[in-house]
Amino acid sequence: MLVSEPKDNAGYIKRDLTDMLKFRDKKSLTDLDLRNKRVLVRVDFNVPMNEHGNITDARRIRYTLPTIHYLLNENCRVILISHLGRPKGKVVDSLKMDTIYKRLKEYCPLSNIYLADECIGSSVEKMVKKLKAREILLLENPRFYPEERENDVDFAKGLARLADVYVTEAFATAHRRHASTYGVCDHIEEKGYGFLVEKEMKFISNCIAKPKRPLTVILGGKKVEDKLDVIKYLIGVADNILIGGGMAYTFLLAKGYSIGKSVRDLSKLEDVRQYMKNAEASCTRIYLPRDVVVCDELEYPSKIEQVPITEINENHVGVDLGDETIEVYKDILSKSQQVIWQGPLGVFERQEFEKGTKEIATHLIENKIYTIIGGGDSAAAFEKFGFQDDVSFISTGGGASLEVMKGTLLPGIECLSDK
Repeated sequence: MLVSEPKDNAGYIKRDLTDMLKFRDKKSLTDLDLRNKRVLVRVDFNVPMNEHGNITDARRIRYTLPTIHYLLNENCRVILISHLGRPKGKVVDSLKMDTIYKRLKEYCPLSNIYLADECIGSSVEKMVKKLKAREILLLENPRFYPEERENDVDFAKGLARLADVYVTEAFATAHRRHASTYGVCDHIEEKGYGFLVEKEMKFISNCIAKPKRPLTVILGGKKVEDKLDVIKYLIGVADNILIGGGMAYTFLLAKGYSIGKSVRDLSKLEDVRQYMKNAEASCTRIYLPRDVVVCDELEYPSKIEQVPITEINENHVGVDLGDETIEVYKDILSKSQQVIWQGPLGVFERQEFEKGTKEIATHLIENKIYTIIGGGDSAAAFEKFGFQDDVSFISTGGGASLEVMKGTLLPGIECLSDK
């Protein structure tokens, strides 16, 4: 039981942070022997594009530039590999790396940059042999190959043959045991993480290991299952957990409220009830919406209204926080010294359902509250509102940041060389 776990003098549960903090024992970029080496860098250039195939936000490419420039200054031959989209093991023309290649050339005008039409094989190996110091080769999308997601040994060996050193700079995929993020490390002796991964890990792990109090965690999004392990870990660690988004309706259902046609996960009801009970026995308070915005039909709503949670009827679909809930959450956040936000609080993609997410985001920024945004849809919301440069830190990886918040060491970091 949570009440029997060891606590500090303030009553907060002492979590075992050993696994999460093991990243400090792994080699970073500056620990590696890089001079004149061939370096395979797993980056995350999975950037959003519009219907015309143009990049709408190149931040993930820009964030890797410090690592790329460091390698070039070390006289390395740099081989970059990144997935793009979800081609499901087949070649999809719109997901080829051509657009990424063009943008990369704009960012690195002083370097010769080449684009391979494959990811592994003899033609790629020949290109690598011809590569000179301070030149860059961008490989084709590894997810065109089913072997990538299967972590196929031969595929991983094919990637390993291209380089002397491996560097992971793809935090957003570091929780995946794929060939280019995990399996390749079995076949390259020297491997470490880049500056972006180091920054991500330090920000998120420090928030959990040494939080500024009161620590408030905002959890939203649609899927309850994605956040339950985080809630389990944060009970007794966080001071407040504010629940919103689609996942709130499973919590409300667990409390006995009618939720109409709102999204729910019936398989997680007992877990939710248990976690709320555990929270009551700890120093953590879990807050649920008091009122919500509902509509009759999400796609083409003919009626949108705001109701208390006691008045959600069988025809209602919950889509956003109500005004009273927004004010309650703002008040809690005003008293917080640190905030971690994972998941939007409503269907923010639709202007009529964005108020809860937007007003809470605005409140955090205007009051200069130290806030870490856990990537994914939360980051997309801040970008939609134009707030991305005003918040303390936005992670590039939603799923990966959730795993770190659970206190685990990501597989893509676990497989790196020890110092």
